[in-house]
Amino acid sequence: MADPQVPAGDPAAGPSKSELKKRQKALEKEQKAAEKAAKQQELALQQAAAEVDYATEFYGPLPLHQSQTRPGIPRVQISSLSARDGETVLFRARVQTSRAQGNKMVFLNLRQRADSVQALVTVTPEKVSKQMVKWTGALADESIVLVHGVVKKSPELIKSASVGDVEVLISQIHLISGIEGRLPFTLDDASRADTDEVPTEDGKAQQFSRVLLDTRLNNRVVDLRTQTNQAVFKLQSAIGDLFRQFLSSNGFIEIHSPKLQGAATESGASVFKVSYFKGSAFLAQSPQLAKQMAIAADFERVYEIGPVFRAEDSNTHRHLTEFMGLDLEMTIEEHYHEVMELLDGLFLSIFRGLKEKYQNEISIVGKQFPADENVKLTFRQAIDILVEDGVPRESLDDINKYDTDYFIIDKFPMELHPVSSDRLFVYLTYFTTQTLSNSYDFFMRGEEILSGAQRIHEPVLLAEKMRSKGVDPDSMKGYIDAFRMGCAPHGGGGIGLERVLMLFLKLNNIRRASMFPRDPKRLDP
Repeated sequence: MADPQVPAGDPAAGPSKSELKKRQKALEKEQKAAEKAAKQQELALQQAAAEVDYATEFYGPLPLHQSQTRPGIPRVQISSLSARDGETVLFRARVQTSRAQGNKMVFLNLRQRADSVQALVTVTPEKVSKQMVKWTGALADESIVLVHGVVKKSPELIKSASVGDVEVLISQIHLISGIEGRLPFTLDDASRADTDEVPTEDGKAQQFSRVLLDTRLNNRVVDLRTQTNQAVFKLQSAIGDLFRQFLSSNGFIEIHSPKLQGAATESGASVFKVSYFKGSAFLAQSPQLAKQMAIAADFERVYEIGPVFRAEDSNTHRHLTEFMGLDLEMTIEEHYHEVMELLDGLFLSIFRGLKEKYQNEISIVGKQFPADENVKLTFRQAIDILVEDGVPRESLDDINKYDTDYFIIDKFPMELHPVSSDRLFVYLTYFTTQTLSNSYDFFMRGEEILSGAQRIHEPVLLAEKMRSKGVDPDSMKGYIDAFRMGCAPHGGGGIGLERVLMLFLKLNNIRRASMFPRDPKRLDP
């Protein structure tokens, strides 16, 4: 019952129940608004904190390298990482491929020469930021980077890397050199064998992209980066080393002959003529003259590794206009077979050395260019190959055959051997019959890899043979004079480095065995 002494609506009576309810709702609404504002403020602060890149010093482009400092921090090779589990390492590499996993992780395949390893960049507090991961994932393939990271054993073999038992957890990555434009082809495509194919879900085979030889040669720098080509040219270098080692151990010394000559050593059609001040000169087709003059100068056993030039318009799988010649010359004591037998020992030493010391590289090349390691020919098969090339079957009674497709033809028929062509005057035409010469050819996989013979060391006979071939002895007076001063009997041979490498690895085209091949249609790059 209302107090009769308090008038209705008097403030002293206090708020009504409905008023109290309104006030309570208003208070609750204010509290909710304050809580929402606080949450929004907290979210904004968190977002602002996330936008702060705490890893800026751990990634990004490096300044242009100008050799201004030299910290001396040791760097490692990818090939050594298997033995560095748990170590923090620093190394330079190319980004062969990259693959992002969301916005917090990127996998990289990093490569040095023929070696590669998987690396991982993943977000970690105060070290690797999301911005760092995003930047790393955007690096172009074939970019060169400097990497800091920790080596960790992989729980399973990583098949996409040559060093597959470890991976690198990257803590820092900086760009040393990027690329301009797009790559002409991927290294994965350039590394596939022609027979590679992948099955699709419907069971049909889908071929990969093919990189044509011309495309490779037009972009040779990129092509040479493949694991296959790294191995090919390591093997090319090895052949040169093994050639030197064998000959040095057999009393030979290395010489260096001029490649500019005043007279053509062979027919004018097969030499390159160049301007030489007010006259002309010719690019040497071989060090033949210099080798023989060195013998006349009593060096007795000499060899040379150097460029050879042939102006022949031959557009085949085995001809180049410039190639590397492995040449040797030596004195003869009793018989020219001394030279032939030394050359035989040389080849067998090279082949043995390659198989014993470079099996890994041979295996790498074999994945892209499959070949039987030791293709064998029967005696009859060897004869048939030569008969197909025009050699009379009855003249092939003296072939020295080994348990391989490498073989020697001795006493080559005069009418078919190069000694009967424009180079005849540098061979000794001392016949065992009227048709055979003191010469020999070495073959591998059915193709010639060396041609050689006993040379003419008697000046009168040499001049006579030169004239018979239309060469004026006076035009090569310095060469003839070397024999007029007395010269021991001698012989030798010349080997085409690229051809031996092509045939040994079965690359199918000599241009694959030349770093920057030169042929009648190619002078660049």
